[in-house]
Amino acid sequence: MNNPQAPDTAGTPMQAPGDGRSARWDAHRAARRLELIKLARHTIHRLGPGASMEEIAAQANTSKSVFYRYFGDKEGLRQALGQYVITNFRTEVIAAALKSSGEGDALHAMVLAYLRMAATSPNIYFFVTASPATDVLTDPAGAGGQVRDGALNDFFEDLATMMRERMHAYMGVGPGEQASPALELWPRASIGMVRAAGELWLRAPEGPGRPGIEELARSLTLWLTHGVASQASLDLP
Repeated sequence: MNNPQAPDTAGTPMQAPGDGRSARWDAHRAARRLELIKLARHTIHRLGPGASMEEIAAQANTSKSVFYRYFGDKEGLRQALGQYVITNFRTEVIAAALKSSGEGDALHAMVLAYLRMAATSPNIYFFVTASPATDVLTDPAGAGGQVRDGALNDFFEDLATMMRERMHAYMGVGPGEQASPALELWPRASIGMVRAAGELWLRAPEGPGRPGIEELARSLTLWLTHGVASQASLDLP
């Protein structure tokens, strides 16, 4: 019988002679791509989010054409580095919220984790969150009308979904129902407020005019849950 997929003695399908070479080449390319991402991360961390492809390649002891071959252009590198960095960012922030039971405590945990992760490397944060055209936070569908792919938009979607669920639970909105149209904007609007305040804070010079991370997280949580006017008299919910 002619059966090219007959199992070998280990019980796994036999591969054509070229399959092993192809798999090894794919593994090599994946490993090299990850290596280039890590080298780019190191360079941007040191030189800043405005580092050029020439500078990134030079620090990696390779040519710019190598980066173009693996990532297409600088935006392709941004997307790849964003996937690498934001995946961990996303995990940490959401895990912080899941550890908290109360709505206010969960929001505070998310805000604090977001600020802490961004503060580990402001240069990397600003590089991977930069948008060359429209902001995925306020325009997730873009011009095409469909939600755009990308680690940053996935991160915002996960946060918004979690915050919407918390908001609905707090307000007694049943499954499948919605709050008012204006309130349904609250999750992404809240993320925008945290992001804007956090980025202003990251750019502020050290000194008495720059709040500590705990103070900023606490203030943002109060602003989102009770408003600015109540901060003088309210503690965290």
